Amino acid sequence: MRILIVEDDRDIADFVKKALKGESHAVDVAADGMTGERLASTEPYDLIILDIMLPKKEGIAVLKSLRQAGIQTPVLILTARGEVPDRVAGLDAGADDYIKKPFALAELRARVRALLRRHAEERSPLLHVGTLTLNSTAHEITVEGQPVELTNREYAILEYLLRSKNRLLSKGMIADHVWDYHYRSDPNLIEVYIRKIRQKIERHSKQRFIHTVRGGGYIIRDFKK
Repeated sequence: MRILIVEDDRDIADFVKKALKGESHAVDVAADGMTGERLASTEPYDLIILDIMLPKKEGIAVLKSLRQAGIQTPVLILTARGEVPDRVAGLDAGADDYIKKPFALAELRARVRALLRRHAEERSPLLHVGTLTLNSTAHEITVEGQPVELTNREYAILEYLLRSKNRLLSKGMIADHVWDYHYRSDPNLIEVYIRKIRQKIERHSKQRFIHTVRGGGYIIRDFKK
């Protein structure tokens, strides 16, 4: 999953980023409210971790702006202001959960997992194309009923392609979704991952699931009846 942390305390931001990257998430960090709002408005995040007391624009104002713009990305507020009126204000502004500093890392991870799981369930956990099935709740993939083992990165790419079925995705779009904002590696790396995914999911089937559009990118299409 791709997560945005909007936090002006560099030590806390780095600490949380390291913990989430350790669970194979792609993580971006914004040090002020205006930058956080811009990234949240233009990049495809699965979760936003948002401080309240931020320079340039406070977290509650950022949250209200995002919700007014129709952005429904789950938001976990992480702040030192944890009194009841503060929690009520955050939840009323559109936050999905609230955790007070100082916090236990285990609790933060659990709350992140819960929000990501809830968000995934709302988007439908079962994705199908032909004989390929991906269950995002169980984190399982089968082809012709046979289990397929993918790395976390391979899984993230395949899920993104399936959720974007019948839509052409460029290498840049895939990289932006699966890696963090500062990813600037060789675009041929995407080709390497796609090749590995194809080898694994087509081992049990004669069907071609991922199609290459020369000069365009990759697409998974519905199979014709």
